[in-house]
Amino acid sequence: MNNAIAGIRILPAEIDSARKRTTSGEGAFVETLQHAMDQIQDAQGTAADEVAELMNGNGMDVHSAMIAVEKADLSFQLMMQVRNKIVAAYQEVSRLQF
Repeated sequence: MNNAIAGIRILPAEIDSARKRTTSGEGAFVETLQHAMDQIQDAQGTAADEVAELMNGNGMDVHSAMIAVEKADLSFQLMMQVRNKIVAAYQEVSRLQF
């Protein structure tokens, strides 16, 4: 059975390979975020393509187009929540007195 939101999953192996490619932890974090954003961009592009095919009447079924749109929407919402957590953490750190 195929997981509907498997495209946005970040696997531990991907994180480990990102750590090996960079010398600092900061680079690995940035690369992991960039990879996740690229996956979300791909999901949104796929959804747009499937909706366009559906609207053109090229044999695309409504179910697969709706699944692609929902997958893109969920992945975008997840990324926005991650962004919100990162911003909140940054604000908390900036309030600390050293």
